[in-house]
Amino acid sequence: MTDFTQAAEAATLALRGLFDPTPLLRNDFLSQKYEADIWLKREDLTPVRSYKLRGAFNAMRKIRAAWPEMRHFVCASAGNHAQGMAFACRHFGVKGTIFMPVTTPQQKINKTRSFGGDAIQIVLTGDYFDRTLSAAQDFCTEQGAHFLSPFDDADVIEGQASVAVEILDQLERAPDLVIVPVGGGGLSAGVTRYLGDSGAGCELRYVEPLGGPSLTAALAAGEPVTLKKINSFVDGAAVARIGALPFEVLRNVDPAHVLLAPEDRVCITMLTMLNIEGVVLEPAGALSIDVLGDLSDQIRGKTVVCVASGGNFDFERLPEVKERAQRYAGLKKYFILRMPQRPGALREFLSFLGPEDDIARFEYLKKSARNFGSVLIGIEAKSPESFTALAEKMDAAGFIWRDFTDDETLAEFLI
Repeated sequence: MTDFTQAAEAATLALRGLFDPTPLLRNDFLSQKYEADIWLKREDLTPVRSYKLRGAFNAMRKIRAAWPEMRHFVCASAGNHAQGMAFACRHFGVKGTIFMPVTTPQQKINKTRSFGGDAIQIVLTGDYFDRTLSAAQDFCTEQGAHFLSPFDDADVIEGQASVAVEILDQLERAPDLVIVPVGGGGLSAGVTRYLGDSGAGCELRYVEPLGGPSLTAALAAGEPVTLKKINSFVDGAAVARIGALPFEVLRNVDPAHVLLAPEDRVCITMLTMLNIEGVVLEPAGALSIDVLGDLSDQIRGKTVVCVASGGNFDFERLPEVKERAQRYAGLKKYFILRMPQRPGALREFLSFLGPEDDIARFEYLKKSARNFGSVLIGIEAKSPESFTALAEKMDAAGFIWRDFTDDETLAEFLI
């Protein structure tokens, strides 16, 4: 037994004063679908609905033991780390100052405040996270407080490893495969190191959002690199640069074992889990489940644990999730149509639609010429094949049109 495994198990034991182990539940739906024995480690069921409480609690516990006089902690976060730290501050009776971007949704601010109560103060500053982080670090230096990193901290990594400790204890054997999401790398590094040091003998697969592949980029470069652009939709895992300490654990990961999950496909997984299983997952929490289809040939007949990392989902985002899911599945498309300005032209176009096609949006953009006008039209269908038939009919009738569903620039302004 290594020092790390002992420390991770001690952290797990200490957590029992805060909450019981999160459930490890076999999922019949997924097991049948993929012909495997699939279990979900439900980190969405911690008191703050994510695993982040583990690392924040463990780091604060160890710092308080080493420096009892330290009673002020600072972090920069707009999400789960803020809530985990707030909960831990209230538990230990210490002061917490949490910096959030001014663009943080009120729902997240309120939840963080509810977990921390009078123990915390929330400071809204900076339009973008890098400015928020800089302000938090400057404040920390001025106040002599301790900055609590969300992932680039040895004690945080040790705390996140408690997820793996619980998996082995609850399953009473090592699974064949553990699938874990990757953002800054704290969770993935903790799970990887514990399973490796304990000799569990199971394989790991790592999942990143397609629009935020910080581990993939680091493995290619041999060191952490800062991504020039990220897609922030999977906000719990969309990190521009993986942590230096997590990467030291993950630097020997086979790049073929790192999978990328398209953001819009993740939406399909979220809706599937909500509608079929009644499980509410945030985008990052659905990553490990989303790639099961990519691994279907490898997992058949095996025992697989998917770490569902969090369930802090704002239902005001549900229309966006549905929209993204439909577009990825090919069930919703947007067109710019050059409509002839003549009687019967609209009626003719409507006759091209199938009996189960619905118009979700119809808007005249401009009159492009005396005899033509540009129309934005969104259509929902029951199957992707409906759009093939529609395109053939529009072409045959001489309509000029453009499908801009996958054009990110146009879609950003028009949809």
